[in-house]
Amino acid sequence: MENELFEKAPVHKAYFNMALPLVFSMVISLVYNMVDTFFIARTGNTNLVAGVSLGAPMFTAMIALGDIFGLGGSSVIARLFGQRKDEDAKRISSFCFYGAIICGVIVTVLLLIFRAPMLHLLGADANTYKYASQYYTYLVLGSVFIIVSFTPNNQLRSEGFSKASMEGSVLGAVVNIILDPIFISVLGMGAGGAAIATIIGYIATDAYYVWIYLKKSKKLSIDPGHMHINMQEFRQILAIGIPASITNFMQSFAVTVTNRSLLVYGNNKVAAMGIVMKVNMIAALILVGFAFGCQPLVGYNYGARNKKRLKEILAFCYKFECGLAVILAVILSAGARPLIRVFMKTQEIVDSGVLMLRLQQAGMMFMAVVLVTTCVFQSAGKAMGAFLLSVSRQGVIYGIVIVIASHMIGYHGVLAAQAVSDFLTALMAAILLKHELWSELTDIKRNEEAV
Repeated sequence: MENELFEKAPVHKAYFNMALPLVFSMVISLVYNMVDTFFIARTGNTNLVAGVSLGAPMFTAMIALGDIFGLGGSSVIARLFGQRKDEDAKRISSFCFYGAIICGVIVTVLLLIFRAPMLHLLGADANTYKYASQYYTYLVLGSVFIIVSFTPNNQLRSEGFSKASMEGSVLGAVVNIILDPIFISVLGMGAGGAAIATIIGYIATDAYYVWIYLKKSKKLSIDPGHMHINMQEFRQILAIGIPASITNFMQSFAVTVTNRSLLVYGNNKVAAMGIVMKVNMIAALILVGFAFGCQPLVGYNYGARNKKRLKEILAFCYKFECGLAVILAVILSAGARPLIRVFMKTQEIVDSGVLMLRLQQAGMMFMAVVLVTTCVFQSAGKAMGAFLLSVSRQGVIYGIVIVIASHMIGYHGVLAAQAVSDFLTALMAAILLKHELWSELTDIKRNEEAV
């Protein structure tokens, strides 16, 4: 039986049907990230803002670890549901839930043991160490709740509880928003208060998800007795989960390298970049949501060898994503000064941040190309292409570019490194797309015509 949405519906209708719910999820993630920055910046303490900015990569790394069990597990579970293997899906869901808990505990112990060297690696100095340490310590103590939350968030979608998954995220965001000013300003806990508010938000999210598991879910389980799996199932989880987490790890790498490169120019520059990164996420997360929205359509039509419709889908995705990227870049560039002043009014911070944000936006259209191409490779099972793009834009290519640019141009080279990296990775994406996907589809078409 033909699937109307995947095969016959107008491309734009099918695309937005898939993408809009995911974009809303990204907006919720944006709220989580923006709230802390707003209330921390309102303290007017530049070293505090810089300290939290230096600790931000740890939060991103925890999200990446959560993706291993969340995205990896839900992918396996969805296929098992399709095969009517509900009991096997229960085992996988239970394993991922407790696997995430065990992972969180191990991460907590290791990061506490190596706290001092980790803080120095992140770039903390005499002025920012106290604040970075406070944020880092409380965040690490609550890392279990952050990592675990991504397991039910993704698994519930695989059973059809997309609304419940969304409600859990919204609940955590609301709790975080309420508690941030209380812990940061009223109780005077500063950086530590921001981390505590975030953790309590995730605890609320996790508690809600557990309630859904126990009261509404029929096919998922958190019963420890169900958590046994074999090595082949474990490898299937990792095969999807690890590549999915790489992008977040690379983001942590990029933020750390950027902060360390800016330290020689003063903590004010680090603080400004911390605010800029949050503002930049307005565009980045929206683009991520729309890019990943095309995955089901691409995967279905690639599997069906429907080259004509696949080309229509890709053409629409690239045009829409790139057009949206340009619009968002223009808006954020034009509004750079008032947007940064929302968080901090110190003139030096604002002046530095305006240039930083505009240079970030210079590469936004190229980032859109990379995002869509990465999603296309993931959908088509092109693991190597997806891997190469995931490790390049904010990893290998970015690391090489920022080292060369900082030595050749100095401060402005550091600021321009991301846009240059975006451009180079987009070129790589275009080359990989041509050789890994279009050549294969052309061969498929020729073979079909020969038959």
